[in-house]
Amino acid sequence: MLPAVVRGAEDSAIKGRKPNIIFILTDDQGYGDLSCHGNPLLKTPNIDKLYSESVRFTDFQVSPLCSPTRCALMTGRHEYRSGVHNTRGPGQNMDIKATTIAQVLKSAGYSTGIFGKWHLGAEPEYQPWKRGFDVALSFSTGMIGEGSPSGMNLFDGNLWRNGKSEKTKGFCTDVFFEEAKKWIADIKGKGPFFAYIPTNAPHTPLDCPEEFIKPYQGKAPTENMAKYFGMIANIDANVGKLMAQLKEWKIDNDTLVIFMTDNGASNHFKDKPSPVAFYNAGMKGSKGSVEEGGTRVPSFWRLPGEFKGGVDVDRLTSNIDVFPTLAEMAGAKIPADLKLDGRSLVPLLKNPKSDWTDRFVFIHESNWGGNPADHKATGFAVRNDRFRLVGNKELFDVKADRGQTKNVYDANTQVANKMKEAYDKWWEEVLPPLQENAKGDEADEKQDKSKKKNKKEK
Repeated sequence: MLPAVVRGAEDSAIKGRKPNIIFILTDDQGYGDLSCHGNPLLKTPNIDKLYSESVRFTDFQVSPLCSPTRCALMTGRHEYRSGVHNTRGPGQNMDIKATTIAQVLKSAGYSTGIFGKWHLGAEPEYQPWKRGFDVALSFSTGMIGEGSPSGMNLFDGNLWRNGKSEKTKGFCTDVFFEEAKKWIADIKGKGPFFAYIPTNAPHTPLDCPEEFIKPYQGKAPTENMAKYFGMIANIDANVGKLMAQLKEWKIDNDTLVIFMTDNGASNHFKDKPSPVAFYNAGMKGSKGSVEEGGTRVPSFWRLPGEFKGGVDVDRLTSNIDVFPTLAEMAGAKIPADLKLDGRSLVPLLKNPKSDWTDRFVFIHESNWGGNPADHKATGFAVRNDRFRLVGNKELFDVKADRGQTKNVYDANTQVANKMKEAYDKWWEEVLPPLQENAKGDEADEKQDKSKKKNKKEK
């Protein structure tokens, strides 16, 4: 439930209407895993078309891993404020008291649905149908079917439909898009809707229908790479079908379509180095790293008639900005006591040259256990519009040097010190919720040990 006292715009930023919202989030697809971003082998014609019609945020930062990014997207706050610091166990559980964008949009009259990967808590109380989504066809963990007796089935897998297990038919990405379209068909014209489609592709395990893999076999350096590209090609085909359906329904001009990815590419292909095997648009790092290539992702926003398409915005933007942007566009009220880290992107969407005050964006490695206090300054980065501080001794001018080839720390110690001071202050703020969630980690670990001990004794 949302607090009774609220703040925020009562009118939509889009005068006279509340746009439908479709948010497509892919998993482990890097900045360079699109032909519109220069990939030399991969073909993504439908996403390329979306790109050509969208406002593109070219310096859009997310977290290095799945659950953390998803938490920030859902809450408009850095994931550590909601206790999320892991991709497994209690560390993936988004604070049960956290307010989600689905709840806020629902309070503004939106129908809300999720079709795909949730990954913000596996226990019943953390599931999306209890976090603001009217309809959910989803799975809870990092990989579809993870921990299931039937295994990680990308084809004909079991998913949760509002709390009940359901056997599906077909390839998972196809299922997610088809179910989203069925739901939209049922509710269109009855008020605005928010359809969240977070695919698990191209996350491992790597596989998809053969027709999408075949074009890359013999061209990609490994079979896994061919499958990886095939999974992205399948996403692209589904994006094309979705956009065609919106046009057929005559709601494409009234629907904001967002395409984004959750972190940098997962480099499964280090055994055979190749510019084709891991093209990352010249950036350093991949999934899990705090380098630019681990956290800069595609972010395309299409709403014809309201936002001019084919325009790049190079200002520093982030996953924490999605919540306030969607809330403003929907004319939704935000709980008065909710302190957001993000800011609305609406000014930049309307005018890419709008004033945009510089700020610090904090990025931290996750997937650690034990006392959170021990992890201060272990794998972190701080961004502002021009610089990226990596740890305590590396500073890069990423406007001029996106590949982070030249450490300019010694020539800019004043800048670096300000960034470190900001990090120290921020860490003090996020440490308490991290420690609170760590208690759950400890309890879970003790419970696991107890179960193993009892099993041995039997």
